[in-house]
Amino acid sequence: MARSELFAASVVDHGGSLVRARALFPQAREPWIDLSTGINPHSYPFFDVPATAFTRLPEASRAAELAAVAARAYGVPAGANVVPAPGTQILLPRVAALVPAGRARVLSPTYAEHCRAAALAGHDVSEVTDFDDLFEADLAVLVNPNNPDGRVVDRARLLALAEAMRRKGGLLVVDEAFMDVGPTAESVAGDVEQGGPVVLRSFGKFFGLAGLRLGFAVAAEAVARQLAAALGPWAVAGPALEYGIAALADTDWQNDMRARLEREATALDGVLARHGLPVSGGTSLFRFLRTTAAAEIFDLFGRHGILIRNFAERPHELRIGLPGSVQETNRIEQALRTWSGIEPHS
Repeated sequence: MARSELFAASVVDHGGSLVRARALFPQAREPWIDLSTGINPHSYPFFDVPATAFTRLPEASRAAELAAVAARAYGVPAGANVVPAPGTQILLPRVAALVPAGRARVLSPTYAEHCRAAALAGHDVSEVTDFDDLFEADLAVLVNPNNPDGRVVDRARLLALAEAMRRKGGLLVVDEAFMDVGPTAESVAGDVEQGGPVVLRSFGKFFGLAGLRLGFAVAAEAVARQLAAALGPWAVAGPALEYGIAALADTDWQNDMRARLEREATALDGVLARHGLPVSGGTSLFRFLRTTAAAEIFDLFGRHGILIRNFAERPHELRIGLPGSVQETNRIEQALRTWSGIEPHS
């Protein structure tokens, strides 16, 4: 089987499955703490939505309002540049198909679904570790800030790559799923009309509402129309429209949450460092570790009912999401104390 066929056929473990965790660690302490994703443990406040959001087909005008609110939130020229979708996952193969099948290059290590989506769209897919290798592609893909290590590529380099892609009829795709907690000056969402990249933005991660399934493609207006047509009418469910409009307009909540996440990420760094596990990167929604004890730590946490993210192909790396409470932080301390022998306040 060719490498691109392998990418297309493989469905990767992305974390977040407590069924799988319980199968791996049947004697683990309950309830489980799931730190295997980069989803905010402090969700946007729940509120009542109109009953018609459930009983009627979504109005096109409401979807247009969501696009306009998202454009303001992400610094995008206009709502016409924004395509709301039921999560960015469904957009990946559609975006990859915007250019004829050719050479797809994905800056890795990163979110594995980009390779799979490009292969499904017919591209010859390779993972590269050097940014400059992306210039050889017809479809260049990177995540910024990157998952799992938090790497950030600056905007000037991205725009140069986007222009190189545009000149030869290729496409740059920038997945900004974690830019809500990243350096927003490096976002290229505001450059889609000039530079021609397609930008993906996630809603569920920062707002802690992953089950709502809401995300956006940001693109030049003509490309946005093409993607919207591919999705068809009523792509986003009524309740998701209501939550998206409210949350993306709530700048006070967003600013307060960014500050809170920074504090909590720093506190988690301290817990890990006290037990000999310095953090190597990440964002304020997840921390990234490189350690030769990765397999041991994954097993230790699992036996204590704490699910973190390991990587079979990179056995010395771990990703740890933020605990959602003092009680969860204390359980992390307790687990690590049995490994390091260090008391929590020593």
